[in-house]
Amino acid sequence: MAKYLLLKHYRGAPASVNDVPMDQWTPEEVSAHIQYMRDFAARLEETGEFVDSQALLPEGTFVRYDGEGRPPVTDGPFAETKDLIAGWMVIDVETRERALELAGELSAAPGAGGKPIHEWLEVRPFMAEHSAVIE
Repeated sequence: MAKYLLLKHYRGAPASVNDVPMDQWTPEEVSAHIQYMRDFAARLEETGEFVDSQALLPEGTFVRYDGEGRPPVTDGPFAETKDLIAGWMVIDVETRERALELAGELSAAPGAGGKPIHEWLEVRPFMAEHSAVIE
């Protein structure tokens, strides 16, 4: 089994087919989207392929070590994860092909008007002990 991270993006990926921002959805549309995600995760729990998932709020801050004293905190000028990453799901599957299959299915979560979003998801394997580090 190999773990994969399925990343949901706010922006930075190609636009989805149903490209209405979530803050413009009705409460019913948001509920339907969240229920789809819960049902998807529950099905993967039954097969043993689900590890974790989280939705993220748009708040966030970049922080880094800058020597002695208080670390600098910034809202830019570079893109921050709060602008890019909406949430994630971690899956543990037998093959890369299965990870891609599940990401494709997750991409069909409903959005505005109850229609599938067809959003692009980023699929990234976790680094394992046997993984080579590429510089």
